[in-house]
Amino acid sequence: MLEALGNPQDRCRFVHVAGTNGKGSTCAMIESALRVEGRRTGLFISPHLSEPTERIQINGQPVAVPAFTEAFNRVHAAVEELLDAGAIDLHTTYFETVTAMAFLIFAESQTDMVVLETGLGGRLDATNVVKPDLCVITPIDFDHEAWLGRSLEAIAGEKAGILKPGVPAISANQRERVMPVLEERALMISAPLTLAATWAVSEVEIDARGSCFTLSDKRTLRIRCPLAGEHQVENARTAAAALALLGVASRCIEEGIACTRWPGRLEFVSKAPEIVIDGAHNPAGARALASYIERFYSGRRVRLIYGAMRDKAVEEVCGILFPHAQQVIATAPDQPRALHPQAIRQIADHPNLCVAPGLRDALEMVRDSGQEDVIFITGSLYLVGEARALLAPQP
Repeated sequence: MLEALGNPQDRCRFVHVAGTNGKGSTCAMIESALRVEGRRTGLFISPHLSEPTERIQINGQPVAVPAFTEAFNRVHAAVEELLDAGAIDLHTTYFETVTAMAFLIFAESQTDMVVLETGLGGRLDATNVVKPDLCVITPIDFDHEAWLGRSLEAIAGEKAGILKPGVPAISANQRERVMPVLEERALMISAPLTLAATWAVSEVEIDARGSCFTLSDKRTLRIRCPLAGEHQVENARTAAAALALLGVASRCIEEGIACTRWPGRLEFVSKAPEIVIDGAHNPAGARALASYIERFYSGRRVRLIYGAMRDKAVEEVCGILFPHAQQVIATAPDQPRALHPQAIRQIADHPNLCVAPGLRDALEMVRDSGQEDVIFITGSLYLVGEARALLAPQP
């Protein structure tokens, strides 16, 4: 299909990013710093929170609806011609279609560098047709086991599928069973693999809204990360190490990370009552959120609104998150694949759990929140997107 479109991906330069958690945050930091350096950037992410146009961004802004529509029409027409000719036997999937649209838009927008996030896995991901300048692997953990494998080694093997012969790669700090898989793959195809951990982290200061710390390798960087959560220190280190490999100046790395925006991840959307939204949709994300709540809100009454999709490790996520909340409201995102709130009630064990059909109903149930209460809306990124549209409407 891309060949029928003139192989637009071959007219772009890429930083290709795979991993389980931290992909989006790391992509956002890398793109922000490249933009500060003066490059015309592309950014491809998934899923979107509110509008599909968020998936394809030029210079930090979602593409305009007319450009998005035109790209879709061109891809769809090409696919229909291939189907009529018998060259392919199925229409491209939603993700494949949007990926091809992104390649068209990036090529014709004459981007200098595109930061490209994988969708699911890496080896068989639709994005894995590119020839990148750099590959980045963020922390790998359990997610999408039905497709990627039941072990960390199997999942790591799928993520390592984005590595290319001779193309430099950088990896975040990984769990013990993951790193040998990445190293073996890199060695097999002669991909120079650098560990972000070669950058020493010191003078760390973390509060509820972000972190400051020093990174030291061949040069020293003072990083101010505006993304909340202790886990963002590792994501920022990985982004900084990747940017250093690309030859980005220290000042641009520091300024770029400092002005990064990444909606829907430990994002404050209301002060009275205090409401935080976070897409903790898998066990690793849930552990990060639980750690954040314990560190910064242990003395407060935590009210948790949670909704999930059916294909997620809901029982495990509930077991991690729910003990940190005084009240849990199980609800469902407005999606056909959403898990019914009553199913969450049957799965989870919490002394103060109630059910709301949808997010608006759940928010009604926390209207009586006092000054000492903090409300977390979490689980599916689709639920987070709904919450953001309701509570933090964009112009």
